Amino acid sequence: MNLDHVFVCGHPALDFAATLRARRSTRFEMFATPERLNAWYLACGLVDSITPADERDVREATTVREAVHRLVTNRLLGEELDREALAVVNGAARGIPVTPQLTLTGRHNEGTPAQALATVARQAVELLSGSDASLMKECGNPECTRIYLDRSRGMRRQWCGMDSCGNRIKAAAYRARKRTPPAVGTR
Repeated sequence: MNLDHVFVCGHPALDFAATLRARRSTRFEMFATPERLNAWYLACGLVDSITPADERDVREATTVREAVHRLVTNRLLGEELDREALAVVNGAARGIPVTPQLTLTGRHNEGTPAQALATVARQAVELLSGSDASLMKECGNPECTRIYLDRSRGMRRQWCGMDSCGNRIKAAAYRARKRTPPAVGTR
């Protein structure tokens, strides 16, 4: 499994929820270590520098991530929001967020893992309470469990990303068509 963090969902909270990959099959944890958690916070742009995370930060992040995923799934399916997941996300969102600082060279976001988690929890609150919630869709690749924002014209997007799932599905369909002999017409 690719260890690179991928940001194809169109919103940081959805990318955060997608860090547990392939939820229906092999389940691959992207936050396996404190270093991997910090790498995600840096790669997604929440912070420019971050203090070292520890195992507690990983546990808290995965708890919030699973709550975000539960709420996103509830919203996607038109279900009532899970009360326990709401409490987890709202609790994290009450934390002190990353605060941008102005430096001699420009803007700099320095924070702790707890501040980064509070920031992503606040982003989840904004997503789930705003108009973008209606743009959420699950990837059409049966192996993928990412939920993304469909901002395409006509809302016709089928995959979380062409580079990840779209090309795989299209290539598999092409190979299947090439293996299947053309139907012979009967009279």
